[in-house]
Amino acid sequence: MEKETLSIENDDFVTGSKLNQYLATLAAAFGAFTVGTILSWSSSALPMLQNSTTTPFDEPITESEGMWVGSLVAIGALIGAFPAGYLADKIGRKNLQLTLSVPFIISWIIIILSKQIELLYFARLLAGVAVGGICVVAPLYIGEIAETSIRGGLGSYFQLLLTIGILFSYLIGALVNYVWLGGISCIAPVIFLIALFFMPETPFYLISKNKKNLAEKSLKWLRGNLVNVELELNKIEVEVTEAAQNKGTFKDLISKKSNVNALVISLGLMLFQQLCGINAVIFYAAEIFRIAGTDLDPFVCAIIVGVSQVVFTYGATLLVDRTGRKILLLLSSGVMIVCLFVLGIYFQLKENDESSVKSIGWLPLLSVNVFVICFSLGFGPLPWMMMGELFSTSIKEMASAMAVVMNWVLVFAVTKTFSDLLSALGKSGAFWLFGGISCIGFLFVCFVVKETKGKSFGDIQKMLGG
Repeated sequence: MEKETLSIENDDFVTGSKLNQYLATLAAAFGAFTVGTILSWSSSALPMLQNSTTTPFDEPITESEGMWVGSLVAIGALIGAFPAGYLADKIGRKNLQLTLSVPFIISWIIIILSKQIELLYFARLLAGVAVGGICVVAPLYIGEIAETSIRGGLGSYFQLLLTIGILFSYLIGALVNYVWLGGISCIAPVIFLIALFFMPETPFYLISKNKKNLAEKSLKWLRGNLVNVELELNKIEVEVTEAAQNKGTFKDLISKKSNVNALVISLGLMLFQQLCGINAVIFYAAEIFRIAGTDLDPFVCAIIVGVSQVVFTYGATLLVDRTGRKILLLLSSGVMIVCLFVLGIYFQLKENDESSVKSIGWLPLLSVNVFVICFSLGFGPLPWMMMGELFSTSIKEMASAMAVVMNWVLVFAVTKTFSDLLSALGKSGAFWLFGGISCIGFLFVCFVVKETKGKSFGDIQKMLGG
């Protein structure tokens, strides 16, 4: 790995080796992999549960019961996100993640063994609680262990591992039965628990608990033992001391300019991430592939979309610290808008005269893939990454919890109302609506979102307060 010099002017405390930062990030982000398997489990499991020959229950579950099996994770996530910031401050970022691995494991065991729908409901709700907690604390952990020069890339690993988890669940769901699907999925939180156990707590948290010696050991492990970390450690100590003296309350969150700006940006990015139409595009991917004249079954369609998400989310991890956050968000939303309007026009033409679109069956196929690619480059990973760097230490836990709660409220609302939206507007109208919302998102990024590339946490707060 390359060696760089210590730059006080840029607050860029760089190390001889970044390997340990990547290892710790991957360990924490494996919680996101677990989240991905939980979110996509229902896609493979529900058809098995609703089939009399493959269900482990006495009789197949109904469509209404299946809907609750899918949506209870979002409700659980709302419950888990609320106290996660407080607990991360009390017991530590690492310890909270280790604790959350337990309900992950228990939920999978219940799923494997349950023979009643009520137990399955409980397992999905319990898994959701852990999902909500992980979505708060993992980005915090990653943001606090990463040095400025690679913080954006490492922050994007949360979404990257989540998409890999989704793809993994799609793949094994097509190859194994219900019990094996749960059993293999249960391995993920076990790996998460073991891997994170050997990683350090964040220097920020350790300093906040007056454990400077442990903080120094943590920082040396993360930056490299041969590097003098005293300057960075002192800076962290100053930031934590200032935060402790000005311990953030909800009033501070909504009254201090830098906090308000950070909250508006984070909540706005979460809002447009969920309302840009990503769920609609993925939901209709199989139908769009069929319309395009392919003979691919829904499983293959899901794999194609999943692979696109993984590949280009990884691309975002490479680009975000080179190009910056804002330009990726603008590129992402701009191209997504075009794709959504193209899909809206296509479905409108198809509804009016199906024969008129036979010669352009490739167009929706291209639009779906480009949409997923651009979402994966920007609005997929960056809201999670920026959540970990926008908030000051004094209100980070509380504000991050609010952002995650909003995200899961939107997930639940979109999932529960999507059918009604289609009935009211039709497919074309739904895609036009998402395109219109994405236009607002583009303007939001243009005029509200601040560029944080290459800036220390202190610099970001000064910029937001200016």
